[in-house]
Amino acid sequence: MPISGPAPRPVPARMSDRLIVALDLPTIEEARDMAAQLAGVVSFFKLGLWLIFAPGFDRFLAELVDGGRRVFLDAKMFDIGETVRRGIARVAERGVSFVTVHGDRDIIAAAVDGKGASGLKIFAITALTSLDARGLADLGYRGTVEEWISERVATVVACGCDGIIAAPQDNPDAMRRRAGAPNLLVATPGVRLPGATLDDHKRAGTPAQAIGAGADYLVIGRPIVRSADPAATAAQFIAEMKAAG
Repeated sequence: MPISGPAPRPVPARMSDRLIVALDLPTIEEARDMAAQLAGVVSFFKLGLWLIFAPGFDRFLAELVDGGRRVFLDAKMFDIGETVRRGIARVAERGVSFVTVHGDRDIIAAAVDGKGASGLKIFAITALTSLDARGLADLGYRGTVEEWISERVATVVACGCDGIIAAPQDNPDAMRRRAGAPNLLVATPGVRLPGATLDDHKRAGTPAQAIGAGADYLVIGRPIVRSADPAATAAQFIAEMKAAG
């Protein structure tokens, strides 16, 4: 009787559903308009600190979820375990698909516990794409970025986390092998089209590099939402992703 391997990671079959557009815009009205412009091209949106505290956020979140869009809530929850546990439970109630947490083993474990039996996926932050060796040193860590990320991945896998946030050159497939976690999901920000400016990302890469290295989702904001034609730019990113996948 053949021995079956691990189940494949729960990644959408369509590459377009693996593009998450970050609605990092000043107002809810602008974010709502951008989501409308991207209708039919993008189905997954990230909502972060630009909007979480803006008037009308609660209604906008409900509109996206009720309209069949998936939402990645980039809350970067970082607090004592019980606060994070209850915060995650509330996020799960809202129908959010992904949420980010930050912190030590106890915080990550509390987040995993808080989601219960819901379909919410917990993504842990490894190292922000704006973080380099100097930034780590400022935080009191004397190792390399690669060593820091490796330690973080081992911790979040042990806690039962669903996924991590990792830069294009962090090599998701290699991280999965080292951690013995073939089903670990990886969402990758800091992705730019070839020749584009990197903004404040120090560890950026192209869509082809990210998908080729094993990224499951690409999180892209400014290159799309600030372009003259957001839908066309999003389609260009999807085409680049398909070429590598």
